[in-house]
Order: sequence, then structure tokens, then C-alpha cells
Amino acid sequence: MKKLTISVEDDVYAGLYAQIGKGNISRFLNDVARSHVLTNEIQAGYEAMAADQEREAEALEWSEISIKDQYHD
Repeated sequence: MKKLTISVEDDVYAGLYAQIGKGNISRFLNDVARSHVLTNEIQAGYEAMAADQEREAEALEWSEISIKDQYHD
């Protein structure tokens, strides 16, 4: 893990502090940045999920049930 010092505008910091909490800002910014800088890792993750046939079948079943529930309120 590397330590990084960044500067943000006062209102951005206030929003981060209010929404994320003082002790969680670094983790939040790391998670946001990850999707922008590690695109190969994300792609590999999506490919692994798509290759998992059991997970894909469960996801399809769940989505079909959700759609049915939406129209049968």
C-alpha cells in the first residue's frame, strides 16, 4: 500500500466527510479510482463471472423473478 497526499476543494472534502465518513475516505477514493485505472482487472473479473455457468443461471433466474414481481404487484 502506498500513501498519497491529494488536494480537493473544500466543498468536495465536506461532501466526502459527510457522506463517507472521516475514516473511510481513502478506501472510497481507492475504490472509485480502481475502475478507472485497472481496466484489465475489471475485464478479467467480468469474464470470470460470465464463465461461471452456475452463477449466470442463478442471476438469470433472479432477474426473471424480479421482472415478474414487478408486473404482479
